[in-house]
Amino acid sequence: MADTVIMPKLGFDMAEGTLVRWIIGEGQAVKKGAVLAEIETDKATVEVESTFEGIVARHLVSQGTVVPVNTPIALIAAPGEVVELPEAEGRARGVTEAQRTAEAPTRPVAASPLARRMAAERGLDLSAIAGSGPGGRIVKKDIESFLAVPPPPSVAAPLAPPVAALPPPPVAASQIPLTKLRAMIGRRMVASVTTAPHFFITHEYDAAPLVALRKQVNALLPEAEKITINDFAIKAVALTLREFPNLNASLDVEKTTIVQHEQVNIGVAVALEAGLLTVVCREADRKPLRQIASEVRAMVGRAREGKVRPEDIEGSTFSVSNLGMFEVEQFNAIINPPEAGILAVGAARATPVVKDGQVVPGVRLKATLSVDHRVSDGAEGARFLQALAKYLEEPLRLLV
Repeated sequence: MADTVIMPKLGFDMAEGTLVRWIIGEGQAVKKGAVLAEIETDKATVEVESTFEGIVARHLVSQGTVVPVNTPIALIAAPGEVVELPEAEGRARGVTEAQRTAEAPTRPVAASPLARRMAAERGLDLSAIAGSGPGGRIVKKDIESFLAVPPPPSVAAPLAPPVAALPPPPVAASQIPLTKLRAMIGRRMVASVTTAPHFFITHEYDAAPLVALRKQVNALLPEAEKITINDFAIKAVALTLREFPNLNASLDVEKTTIVQHEQVNIGVAVALEAGLLTVVCREADRKPLRQIASEVRAMVGRAREGKVRPEDIEGSTFSVSNLGMFEVEQFNAIINPPEAGILAVGAARATPVVKDGQVVPGVRLKATLSVDHRVSDGAEGARFLQALAKYLEEPLRLLV
């Protein structure tokens, strides 16, 4: 009997997804773990792996179709097996983007934020441009192709008597629709700040040993494998959370309990064109620093290419957000629900410091802990930041 592939639920708040592209076509063999399709969720475009092995007997939905979670999307059968497709399970389940457009002609033209900005800057009408992206979405290359075609020659108009110059018309403000990702971020962050009572604690660390050690380590590594300050921070936070299981936790409001997680899975905030995405370094407390750097680099790359995997973005128990690469000294981050805390990491900055009564050159790094006050309190948060110092200020501990 054929196995049924369903639209997966990739997150607690996911209700539907768009099947962007079939990777394996009908009649082709598929192995367990192979990428079967690309699905666009509120968070990202995700590569969905097959949980079955056999022959893709039927695609039950077409590319560009919006499908509710747990809806059958494909049938995988054994070689030679004849599959009867019930009429009720036709190929076009869900609503395609084309159908939605036909049903709602006033709906805005589907286009990426970058394409909209390019069109607005050049005064282009998006409805006159053909889209090559998923579901007919207009992307950057479509704008570039449209601009590459010269306009038809204009017919010379007869000369007219000069008239007084008119003032230029007012420039209308451009309107850019929210991406699915940014809309999802908005909902989650509003829910976070309105339901979780945040408190913030900032600690300043002596980062000179960390900066010096990173320089030594990277001198031994090829360019593609170099380790960042953020990689050190991920490992340091993960080890510190071992000592503070109450911060590696989630609040179950319905059961009025605090769930302390067995694994330490660190969420890492990644800035994308469409918004902010969190990828997850699993069991970061058990992995060597070089492995953390490699895994995070690969996940960030997939996120920026729009090809994240489900396991890349689900299951974080505590998050780290680093804006140091933008020379940000200090900031407060909003907790990523249902987690209990997040650490905001600033830049390691050269600054004068007082040592043994003398002003000497130094390097300082500020980190701000945001905690859900329903789960923890200021004293525990302060102790966490103090304990974190032994790893950030004595970074050799992270290599042994």
